[in-house]
Amino acid sequence: MASKALRSSSSPVSASEGKLSSLFTYPRRRNPRSREPREEPAVEISSPPPPPPPQKSELSDRNTTQEDRTRLALFLETKCKSGDFTVGEVLHHFDRMVSMRPAPPASSFRLLLGALAKNSHCSAVISLRAKLESAGLLSDYIVLNILLNCCCNARRVADGFAVLGAMFRRGHCPNTVSYTQLVKGLCLEHKIGEAVGLFMKMFRSGPRPNIVTYGTLISGLCKSGNTSMALKLHRDMMGSNGEYGVLCKPNLVCYSAIIDGLCKDGLLEEARGLFLEMKLSGILPDVVVYSSLIHGLCSIGQCKEATVLLNEMVDKRISPNTITFNSLIEVLCREGKLKEAENVLKVMIDRGVEPDSYTYNTIMCGLCFAGQIDEARELLVQMVSKGCLIDAVSYNVLINGYFNQKSTEEAICMYKEMIDEGIKPTVVTFNTLMKGFFQKGRVGDARNMFREMKHQEVEPNTSTFTIFIDGLCKNNFLLEALDLFHSQDPNIKLSVQISNSLIDGMCKAGDIEAAWDLFHRLQKDGLAPTVVTYSIMIHGLCQQGQFEEANELFMKMEANGCPPNVITFNTLMHGFCQNNEIVKVIELLKKMAERSILPDDFTTSMLVDVLSKDENHKEYLNLLPTFSA
Repeated sequence: MASKALRSSSSPVSASEGKLSSLFTYPRRRNPRSREPREEPAVEISSPPPPPPPQKSELSDRNTTQEDRTRLALFLETKCKSGDFTVGEVLHHFDRMVSMRPAPPASSFRLLLGALAKNSHCSAVISLRAKLESAGLLSDYIVLNILLNCCCNARRVADGFAVLGAMFRRGHCPNTVSYTQLVKGLCLEHKIGEAVGLFMKMFRSGPRPNIVTYGTLISGLCKSGNTSMALKLHRDMMGSNGEYGVLCKPNLVCYSAIIDGLCKDGLLEEARGLFLEMKLSGILPDVVVYSSLIHGLCSIGQCKEATVLLNEMVDKRISPNTITFNSLIEVLCREGKLKEAENVLKVMIDRGVEPDSYTYNTIMCGLCFAGQIDEARELLVQMVSKGCLIDAVSYNVLINGYFNQKSTEEAICMYKEMIDEGIKPTVVTFNTLMKGFFQKGRVGDARNMFREMKHQEVEPNTSTFTIFIDGLCKNNFLLEALDLFHSQDPNIKLSVQISNSLIDGMCKAGDIEAAWDLFHRLQKDGLAPTVVTYSIMIHGLCQQGQFEEANELFMKMEANGCPPNVITFNTLMHGFCQNNEIVKVIELLKKMAERSILPDDFTTSMLVDVLSKDENHKEYLNLLPTFSA
């Protein structure tokens, strides 16, 4: 694929109107010694016609004073090299340089364009392409390389290939750096297959990849979820005589990318093995490698192992960064160890590492989950006093926390404060508010919040409609929910979650036939009913007195690859209890014991209630199974 892209980018036929590739369709060739009339090239839309020759008076106006050249030299030597400039300043000096007579040397243009590229002003460099062409600078190999680099970094890799074609047509031989930039550009545009193809082409026809090329491709592979392929390339590098004939060894960049990818894939043992390998190879891990491992260990709850690594990196005088501390704080909050999380926050501040919004939001979320909503609110005030950016996530956490604490009015106040502070609410904000209102039975407020979304120009997503349909069904507004479900909004698609809500609403309304139809439609549409779906349907059948049908569905669900849980058992047992079928209840209890499903409080309460009313309760007690803890 890469070779096709290369061929197409360098072909005159592929140049389209307004594209960078059209600038290189017909390279400019100047021969000042030749007196033969020059053949006129075809008209190019993106290249402006040459200006008329200047008059004598104009030439005298353009004559550059020594002061102009001194000012330019000072700008290039100080501001360009230090990066202390604005794009406007650079563009102004570029225009002055183009008009200077005699023109400054090509090295001055290289320095100017290189400064823009180094400071990530790639779009500005690309915008100068027509002027570079008019000034004849696109014959300069270094300028072309700068332009190619900017195209790739700006995710315009097709234009990058056009520049590569221009290099060939102007007699240049692109080197490994040029091709490595193209590999990077393809990776940035998620064209991983083409990046690998170009990498392989470098082996076949040159120039040979270097360690930077390998690191670039390995990083791209890991970021796109192709860690196994990156690991294969790494093993080939270690062997030095593998499939790719590698002549260089992995460096810190290669190890860092693969360890991070393995950690994100949950392959911690492999990541640890690679971590040990790099240390044995004499490559010292940096803060990025340690942070990746610590985050990976924390994500699977191995907080002690993560702390050991943190102590190791501190002993080696490698300063933990915000990501390192955030990983530890997140797992501690998730485990409810809020005191420990606050201690890590103190250590973080003492070491001079500034907590960010993610740090505070994580602790606030942990406090809210533990019911400490006042402490979470106080932390928000601390964020303001420390100058930390408060974002929508901060308010979303508190709004959700207040709803969980049954403080609906406080949740509304937080939303109003958010608006007053000029923080734009997100779709998560509105989803949280609507869900909270529905849980309190405040359907009107939920509807108003749905309309407020449009006023705030926030697009509802699939979760929004799932929450809205579920809330309407739970509050006995089934017809409104069905109307919304059958509307033409592209965000409303049949899903298991929406079906569960509608089936539950239909069962509560006594429309068991409609519920059955929707249940069967799920399977026809290729969606698998979950244990929740089966439990809802079984409950609906029991409510209608259709106990045999409910039992048949119970038997089928396991055959369909959906094993029942304690709620499903309780639902069917409760139906049999209402129908006074104690023997069937005991049979279900035995099945629970066989599957090692422990009864819960509802199961126990239900059994005590039904047996206490039966004269033969002692006989039934002897039939009850034993559950192993």
